[in-house]
Amino acid sequence: MRSHDALIVGGGHNGLVAAAYLARSGLRPLVLEGRHKTGGAAATDSPWPEAPELKVTTLSYVMSLMPDTIVKDLDLARHGYKVFPMESYYLAFPDGRSLKMFGNSSANDIEQIEKFSKKDAEAQPKWDAWIAGLAEILGPLLMRVPPPVGSAKPKDLIDQLRLVWGMRGLDVRSAADVTRLMTMSIADLLDDWFESPQIKAAHAINGIIGTWAGPCAPGTAYVMAHHSIGDVGDGRLGSWGFPEGGMGALSQAVRDAAESFGAVVRTDAKVERILEDGGRVRGVVLEGGEELSSDLVFSSIHPKRAFLEMIERRALPSEFVSDIEHWKTRSGVVKINLALGELPDFIADPGTDPMIHGAAIELAHSVDYLEKAFQDAREGRPAERPFSDGCIPTFFDKTLAPQGTHIASLFTQWVPHEWSQAPHRNELEAYADRVIDGYTELAPNFKSSILHRQVLGPYEMEQEWGLIGGNIFHGELSLEQLFHMRPAPGYADYRTPLVGLYHCSSATHAGGGVCGIPGYQAARAALSDRRKTALKKRLTRAKG
Repeated sequence: MRSHDALIVGGGHNGLVAAAYLARSGLRPLVLEGRHKTGGAAATDSPWPEAPELKVTTLSYVMSLMPDTIVKDLDLARHGYKVFPMESYYLAFPDGRSLKMFGNSSANDIEQIEKFSKKDAEAQPKWDAWIAGLAEILGPLLMRVPPPVGSAKPKDLIDQLRLVWGMRGLDVRSAADVTRLMTMSIADLLDDWFESPQIKAAHAINGIIGTWAGPCAPGTAYVMAHHSIGDVGDGRLGSWGFPEGGMGALSQAVRDAAESFGAVVRTDAKVERILEDGGRVRGVVLEGGEELSSDLVFSSIHPKRAFLEMIERRALPSEFVSDIEHWKTRSGVVKINLALGELPDFIADPGTDPMIHGAAIELAHSVDYLEKAFQDAREGRPAERPFSDGCIPTFFDKTLAPQGTHIASLFTQWVPHEWSQAPHRNELEAYADRVIDGYTELAPNFKSSILHRQVLGPYEMEQEWGLIGGNIFHGELSLEQLFHMRPAPGYADYRTPLVGLYHCSSATHAGGGVCGIPGYQAARAALSDRRKTALKKRLTRAKG
């Protein structure tokens, strides 16, 4: 059995970030990716054999939340990482009106909102200031290791006190605001601020992205904040963007950085089992029987696969096993990738406009529209009028398609979450037709401009990418699955019940979105533990 400094199970972006930081510290980790390529859900592919020059961002489609710390530490720009900012969002409505907004209380935004409500135009700057104030509180928490809340161990008590001390800036009013954010639905929260259905729809979108919940569900206000915080590293809110070369270019830049530091990457190397002995990790076994030894292993894959399928349950505490068994990972997401022969021409705003075609292009007419789409799926049928968060990255990025053609990336919701158990191919295609019809109602040339299409439902996401339930976050962003509860009480510090086994999937804190924070924090935890172990050994030898 060959021994390695460290083994990383899964070559998604978090696994690659962990490998990069380990290699940067002097170790030589080995990344084991079961698919033919690294990147996981952050990938760029050519799905149409007859048109290999057309490339799509297959699942994940925009960047946000990755801190400058990671970008600079790994020198990602040197490895080709470049982002085109997506600075606006666009909603067209069946009545011929539209919203073109930056989301920054600019004169443009106020003018746009005034078309629907003068009261809402007055409320918008106050809303933006309120969100910015919450971001000052919540943003730093994304980079904080959650303490084991409730533990009476001296070290854990100190960590909990540090968390409380970090919240010392909260007064009675801001504490109430955080409470509202954590407990309210995005629909109820918006009712407190705005009156126009169109303005509410624009703000509700971030509360439901990738979530098995409609806008009327408690907790969706926090989901909105999670997506709205954006890249806390540069101080901007919601600074989304398109990586040049698609999301796969980000994954490749991280892989190149890891390999430049000395990491080794193997593809088509699917891990079948994680080995343990006496409460300690010992290595892994690949499909086919090859055994690899290491006392340092990282799992960047879904926790249900890692802890319920790859490890003997008897080796884990029963409460931990139960927590992972009850981990909620439902989804009703369908990703639709389209090749277009021309840009959509919207009735409300004819012609080409960076604030439209370079924006997030939404199919969301009102909060009621969004809630009805979710309730359809909740009752066991695909949405009659689906929601879509769309974008056209080729408006900026000319590497994905030849001149004169474009790629539309549509992140849509909802179909029944049970569709993760079977393909439902005919129903899925009919659902995609309804999404396309929804955009065509607003831009009549949309349907006729489609050259190729790819439709991926929850079943494909689970079977091909290991996203159980089709959930893009490896677990729902519900209140009981956040911060110190992610993925299980007592194990939110990226450690696991097995000594030497660390968890860095999107099911850990800050996971959800392509941010790299779980990989960064897991590597830091492991390196800290190694230093402490080495120090203890030196002290023991000195005493001896």
